[in-house]
Amino acid sequence: MAGKPKLHYFNGRGRMESIRWLLAAAGVEFEEELFETREEFEKLIQGGVLMYEQVPVVEVDGMNLIETRAILRYLAAKYNLYGRNLQEQAWIDMYVEGLKDLSDMIMFLPLSLPGEKEMNLEYILERATTRFFPVYEKALRDHGQDFLVGDRLRWADVQLLEVIFMAEECKPSVLAGFPLLQEFKARISYIPTICKFLQPGSQRKPPLDEGSIETVKNIFKFERGMFLKNMGTIVAEY
Repeated sequence: MAGKPKLHYFNGRGRMESIRWLLAAAGVEFEEELFETREEFEKLIQGGVLMYEQVPVVEVDGMNLIETRAILRYLAAKYNLYGRNLQEQAWIDMYVEGLKDLSDMIMFLPLSLPGEKEMNLEYILERATTRFFPVYEKALRDHGQDFLVGDRLRWADVQLLEVIFMAEECKPSVLAGFPLLQEFKARISYIPTICKFLQPGSQRKPPLDEGSIETVKNIFKFERGMFLKNMGTIVAEY
């Protein structure tokens, strides 16, 4: 019997959080090996596990999977969350790539310089409510189903729910004006595997606080203030 997937990352959300969400939604138990120092990270690099000397990395099926999107696609396909045909997979890819753009902005918001954080937050909320959430509201309306693609839970649904929760941490009323997304959030949150992941004590990680920001800076050797102008190229291993 195959062992549980093992996730290698620092003790925080970062790019691994979407992987945790997907595994949890699929009902798959997983283990985590979390590092908290630069030395522990370098030991992982020296062990030859990291193809590009960056994380996340997931041990599964005898492989060390790297690159977040490759990991997510593999897991989505493995656990029947990637669509029944190429057309469904294409729609899923389009939806999740858009969601990545929004989630990246929210992910790096805590790394803003103090004087720029409010400006960056306003930018995120403007993009969320005028560019991204209208797309998914329309998708749900046009599709006429409980899910974004097909008639069952898919990777795109899981990622949309994750990003909704992230956006609501920025502004609790962010879904005002998006009634179908509000219904979607309530509906998908009650799926048993996802409901379990949302409970206290799960492997879901909290947002970055000041202590964890310092830990991340020390591990990956970067500074604050890398929010908007470097959004496309921020510290690949993070």
